[in-house]
Amino acid sequence: MPKVPETFFDAPAVRAWCALALDALGRAREEIDAINVYPVPDGDTGTNLYLTLESAAAGVEQAFADGARPSLPEVMRAMAHGALVGARGNSGTICAQLLRGMAEGLDDKAPHADADALCAALRRAADSAWEAVARPVEGTVLSVASAAAVAATAASAASAASADGGGDCGAVVRAAYEGACEALARTPGQLESLGRAGVVDAGGRGLVAVLGALVEALTGERPSASPVTRPAGGTPVGPAVGANDAYGADACAAGHGHGGDDGDGDGPGYEVVYLLDGSDDEAVARLRERLDALGDSLVVVGGDGLWNVHVHVDDAGAAVEAGIEAGRPHRIRITHFAGDQGVRRGAPSLESAPEPVRRAVVAVLPGEGLAALCAEAGAATVLAPPGRPPTAGELLDAVRAAHAREVVLLPNDDELRRTAVTAAEQARAEGIRVALIPTRAAVQGIAALAVHQPERSFDEDVVSMTSAAGATRFAEVAVADRQAWTMAGICQPGDVLGMVEGDVALIGSDVTEVALDVLERMLSAGGELVTLVLDDTAPAALAATLESHVHDHHLAVDTVVHHGGAQGAPLLIGVE
Repeated sequence: MPKVPETFFDAPAVRAWCALALDALGRAREEIDAINVYPVPDGDTGTNLYLTLESAAAGVEQAFADGARPSLPEVMRAMAHGALVGARGNSGTICAQLLRGMAEGLDDKAPHADADALCAALRRAADSAWEAVARPVEGTVLSVASAAAVAATAASAASAASADGGGDCGAVVRAAYEGACEALARTPGQLESLGRAGVVDAGGRGLVAVLGALVEALTGERPSASPVTRPAGGTPVGPAVGANDAYGADACAAGHGHGGDDGDGDGPGYEVVYLLDGSDDEAVARLRERLDALGDSLVVVGGDGLWNVHVHVDDAGAAVEAGIEAGRPHRIRITHFAGDQGVRRGAPSLESAPEPVRRAVVAVLPGEGLAALCAEAGAATVLAPPGRPPTAGELLDAVRAAHAREVVLLPNDDELRRTAVTAAEQARAEGIRVALIPTRAAVQGIAALAVHQPERSFDEDVVSMTSAAGATRFAEVAVADRQAWTMAGICQPGDVLGMVEGDVALIGSDVTEVALDVLERMLSAGGELVTLVLDDTAPAALAATLESHVHDHHLAVDTVVHHGGAQGAPLLIGVE
């Protein structure tokens, strides 16, 4: 049911907004990719925005971890920082700066923001984004952001002048959304490339989805679709749709052409993106000047010791060298723009890409030991230390880096399922055949990799690996870091937890005793092979004790021991 519009914008509202925005961009991603014309027609704006918001959402959830109750400024800074470190492409980088500007526009001491304060934050967001772009252009996401701020301010002023003399944040964000939709509809008349293709700006379309999520977070209702307008020349932008289609997905934008004089092959050949620290404002200002002379689509966002740099250049090495002179560039990504506009960004050119192999396996592992083990078996690995799960963008990068026509993806964690699905979908859109095997634990991934045979057909190999993973029951022995309710009762910090198939089965005080109990429970249902993966914190005699127990009580069962490194749990168990 619709809820009463919120008078205030607070930390829980930011958390809800971030989750809803990620969901909205997930639904609209393909449509936004399809209308991506400016500045380069590479069909990835929706994906880049989704991956940026995914990183922002991770930052917000981290702020609420362990029962924390962050303030509004704290959670907005967490959202902005998450977007900054995970920003993808031109659109994602600008989105990160919009969030940073919004955080800067809030009163650092206020527990919540009223309608006027929210308007101020939206104005600061738009202004900061314009400032971050070296050569800002009308008819882009910048115009849409400014229009949203202006509309919100006008609505707040009108509400304050009304008979009740008050306003609510719900009314303000509705006005911002409507103003953004109107500005979006004007973009084909402001940029020749958009008008020629008959589409609205893709980055602006993404911002409309994010603002629609803010409306839903503060009112409990998805906004209704806006009237359809026509680009210059009278070509219809598209038909209206209902409010349930990703906040008017086709009402605010439609069309699937790629064209215009932007990105027609005459522009820079590379996109260079990196994070920069160890610098200061003066050095970053000099970096802006140098990069602006090297290429175009320059956006530098951030501050307070960390910046995200995005530029399109012909000399990628010079762009990185400029970063080295300014500070310490890291997480450097260089992407070659293929001459064919139909090829998505991220797809290597024929001239620069290594010859692809037939098949690869990409596996997510919690510790260095397991990662090394799987790498020796031929898998490309993504390290996921405890508390630091990989983003969809990082998984996508790993799939791309495998340079294979066929990829088997092993997430090895239930909580990574959605992330892996997003990465797989984007990789498939780039022409890579990807099979996602829903492994729930690292020991299932090990079992799947053990039967991997690249000489078989892809389908046969995937079926065999899936069967091996599914036939592997898993458990772990972990140490509780806080009080919590479990299936076995209440645990306290320091308690040893025996977890079977993801559920706490027993609570104890000694790692070895709990491990023996869990192992016996697992083998009571049968098994032929036990896999033990020990953390660096496991007792020195644990492996020998468990091997001896299996030998003495289950003669027909073999045991394999691996050392996983800092995997977060003293022991992982697999039984096949």
